[in-house]
Amino acid sequence: MLVLGSLFVFTGWRIWKKEQITLIHDYHYTKVSEADKKPYTSKMGKATMLIGIGTILTGIIGFLSHTAYGWFAFGICFISGLAIMVFAQFKYNHGLF
Repeated sequence: MLVLGSLFVFTGWRIWKKEQITLIHDYHYTKVSEADKKPYTSKMGKATMLIGIGTILTGIIGFLSHTAYGWFAFGICFISGLAIMVFAQFKYNHGLF
């Protein structure tokens, strides 16, 4: 879980800070204008990082406590990240695809 979460965090950081929109599949950003590229990559990168953080927390909490609380953290982070992604898609790409 730590490796997978770290991969998501790293990818999200590259999308957010380096504005590497090409890490997102091309049909997700075809209608994003150049003016909206920075806020779009910011939201998508942060959402990807949030999913990664939830994955890392799941591994850490599961390792330390052997309870299902880690999966609650994952669920909250995953749903929040997905909601941010969908919001960004509709706002900047004018639809999901």
